[in-house]
Amino acid sequence: MSVTPIIPTHNKGMFFLIAGPCVVENDQMPMEIARTIIRIANSYEIPFIFKASYKKANRSKIDSFTGIGDEKALSAIAEIGKTLNIPTLTDIHTVKEASLAAEFVDVLQIPAFLSRQTDLLVAAGKTGKVINIKKGQFASPESMQFAINKVMDTGNKQVMITERGTTFGYTDLIVDFRGIPVMQKFNVPVVVDVTHSLQQPNQISGVTGGRPDQIETIAKAAIAVGADGLFIETHPDPANAKSDGANMLKLDLLEDLLKKLVKIRKAL
Repeated sequence: MSVTPIIPTHNKGMFFLIAGPCVVENDQMPMEIARTIIRIANSYEIPFIFKASYKKANRSKIDSFTGIGDEKALSAIAEIGKTLNIPTLTDIHTVKEASLAAEFVDVLQIPAFLSRQTDLLVAAGKTGKVINIKKGQFASPESMQFAINKVMDTGNKQVMITERGTTFGYTDLIVDFRGIPVMQKFNVPVVVDVTHSLQQPNQISGVTGGRPDQIETIAKAAIAVGADGLFIETHPDPANAKSDGANMLKLDLLEDLLKKLVKIRKAL
């Protein structure tokens, strides 16, 4: 288990980074990605939380990859936290998963589709972990105060909100950057999920599409409007990733992107 985290504080006004692969695909891949990201993040003094799903519970097709086994994947994430001394994050989908995942990671993430699920939010809050609530694709920025309150009413004040786009038609998402300062008024850090915001869901193929060519655009805009953190899924070979490859950032492009974003933040 990594160090008990607090929500990352700003280093000279720097944003923090939540990054990693969509899902744990095997025992070795998450550690390799984490080592690369932490090297880059440290060089730019960017606080870093490693992210990976230990399983995927919301795939479009029944034969889609869901994971390598719950405890095996969670153990791989926990090993990263312990070895690299960094906080770790994974998402949960049920009340039972809240207590299970809390044994292995530092931050529990509530998926956007589940951001209204009272029992799940309360169970997550009761673990005492940092809770990252993704704003539902259907939810207004103003309405997220009620999700925050469900967690904080458990006595847990460690909450983040992540913007990941709003449904636009059936097969697209759009980021309304006006929502960032709105949600910051709830006195919680607000993160922009750059890569999921560029998904193109509900494709006839049953495989979600994406616009990775727009990652830099969304990331720059997020920093320019003052987002506290960025969420970026990254993979050495997105074309062969087992989940969300269509919208992930290729790992070898991460450093150049962060270099540009740091310049924008410092200019502000």
